Amino acid sequence: MDRRTPRGLTAAATVTVALFALAGPATASVPSAPAALPRARVFMVNPVQSSGAQTLTDAKDAAAAVPTSAYAMVTLRNLDATGGLSGKWAYVRSDTGASANVADAGAFTRADDQFEQVMAYFWVNEAQEYLQGLGFGSELPGANDRAQPVRINQWGADNSFFSDKKSEIRFGKGGVDDAEDGEVIVHEYGHAVHNAQVPGFGTSPEAGAIGEAFGDYLAVEVGSFADAAYGWPRKTDLACVADWDAVTYSSAPHCLRRVDGNKVYADREGEVHADGEIWSRALFDIRGALGARTADRVIVNAQFGFAPDTSFQDAALTTIATAQRMYGASAADAVRQAFKARQIPGIQ
Repeated sequence: MDRRTPRGLTAAATVTVALFALAGPATASVPSAPAALPRARVFMVNPVQSSGAQTLTDAKDAAAAVPTSAYAMVTLRNLDATGGLSGKWAYVRSDTGASANVADAGAFTRADDQFEQVMAYFWVNEAQEYLQGLGFGSELPGANDRAQPVRINQWGADNSFFSDKKSEIRFGKGGVDDAEDGEVIVHEYGHAVHNAQVPGFGTSPEAGAIGEAFGDYLAVEVGSFADAAYGWPRKTDLACVADWDAVTYSSAPHCLRRVDGNKVYADREGEVHADGEIWSRALFDIRGALGARTADRVIVNAQFGFAPDTSFQDAALTTIATAQRMYGASAADAVRQAFKARQIPGIQ
C-alpha cells in the first residue's frame, strides 16, 4: 500500500489523534424509526465497498464519479428541533459551504458540501447507537454518550483527527473528502470513545497504537453491522479499512489498513498506525472466538480500565480480566489466546 500523511498524530501533552470484519453482524438492534423522521442520502458505508468497483476515483468531487447505486436513503434519528444536523449523539459544529437543512438531506450528492455533513451526522449517530445497543449507557457505563461535535472539511490536508482540547472531530479534504467514507468517520469516533473513557488516552506509543487499532476495529464493526441491519451489499474484503478514502493513495484493492494481518509484537516500528495492526488483529480474533456482541462488550468495557499511557501488556491483561469477570473462564481463555498469538509479552 502506498504511504501518505498518517491519519493522526500523538502529542506528548495534548493528544491529537486520528485515523474493524468480522464474522457476521452483532446482535445489537437498530432502533426502529417513526415514518415522520427526516430522510437522508448517504453512502452504504462507502462506494467501493458497496459496489466492489476498485476503479472508482475521486474526480474532484464529481457526482458522476460514483454510481447512484452506491447511495441509500436512511432516516436521521435523534435530531433536535433546530432543523439542522444537531442531535442527541452528534452535531455539526462548522462546515464548508451552507449548513445542511435536514429537510433537504435526501437530495444531496457527493458534489454538495452538505453531503459530508449528512454523512458525519449519520455515522456518528450510528456508532453511538451501536454502543448503546451493546448496553453502554444502560447496564454498562456510557462510552462517549454525549453529543459529539464535528467539523467538516475544516482541515485542508488529506487527514482527519480527534482533538482532546475541544473533544471534537475534524474531517479533512484532499483526494476523497474524508467524511465521504463511513469507516473514516467511525474510526475518528473511536478516538472520541477512548478519550471519553480515559481522558488523554494515547500518551505513549503503545497506547497510541491501541487507539488506532480500536478506531479501525470499530469502523469495520459498525459498517458490518449497518450492512446487515439495512440489507446493504458488501462486495469487498471486510477486513479492509476505508476502501473509498484509500483510492487516492493505495493500489487496488484499496485499503487504508487491515485488521487481519499477521504482525506480532516484535514487528513494532514505533509508528502508531503500523503498530496498531498488531492490536487490531487481536481484537479481530477475539470477535471470531466469542462472536460480535460478547467480544465488543468485553473490548469496550475493558477500555475503562486502561491508563492514558497503557502498554500492550497491561491493556491485554485488563481485557482478559474483564472477559473473566463478565463471561467466565472460557471467554477469558479465548481473549488470552488472541493476545498470545500476537506474542504480547507477559501473556501466557
